[in-house]
Amino acid sequence: MTVQMRRAPRLRRFEFAPVRGVWRHELALFKRYWKSQSFASMVEPTFFLLAFGYGFGSMIAVIGDYRYLDFVATGVVGVAALFTSVFPGMFNSYIRRVFQHTYDGMLATPVDVHELVTAEALWIAAKSAVYSCTPLVVALFFGLDPSFGMLLVPVVTFFTALGFGLFGTWTSTVVPSINSFDYVITGVVTPLFLIAGTFFPVDALPDWAHTVSYFNPLYHCVELVRDAVFGLEPLADLGHLGGLVLFAALMWVIAVRGMHKRLVD
Repeated sequence: MTVQMRRAPRLRRFEFAPVRGVWRHELALFKRYWKSQSFASMVEPTFFLLAFGYGFGSMIAVIGDYRYLDFVATGVVGVAALFTSVFPGMFNSYIRRVFQHTYDGMLATPVDVHELVTAEALWIAAKSAVYSCTPLVVALFFGLDPSFGMLLVPVVTFFTALGFGLFGTWTSTVVPSINSFDYVITGVVTPLFLIAGTFFPVDALPDWAHTVSYFNPLYHCVELVRDAVFGLEPLADLGHLGGLVLFAALMWVIAVRGMHKRLVD
């Protein structure tokens, strides 16, 4: 009688089973808090849209070829992608690592740091891709003309949120305390959406600020969203998309290293 020995499957450098496990954990949490999360993530950008669109819109009817309300609506999509990704990346990662020790329990299972970071970043990006479309939906009720290009907006916001979610995760590994996030919010997050062409064209900024905006991932997001809504410019848009992908890849590397240093080393 012969016994056939089956060869054990080789472990790959990146396993998708742990990613699915982390997503199930996130989904279980989301089912409990989806109402409050959805309210904040969808209503806040709507307030931005209505306040700026109708506030300044009463004084500035048109910017370039766009109604000011339409200009702000496409810009606030980027702000929504930023806020719904960078804040969960920062605060959730810090709280789960320092106070709740959730990550210690996850790493006691067959989950590696790079799989944990990737899974959480993808979850943040997936939620943000949905929430950040709210300003466009609201703008449609106020006269924004629909277009097929709007179907690309969730893709743009997904890559944007992926990069900023990973940025938040990395930031959570370098701040000495949770109160130190005030430096990041005031010194980094706020300037990012002020020089991204959200509420006014970057051409109106001083030359140095105009140049700096090209290194701002949120600027590339806003430009892509506007082109998707009003008309694509293939060459320029490929450059904007490449900037977002490069930003996300860089943030993934330093976020994984930062979490590995805090959780393993």
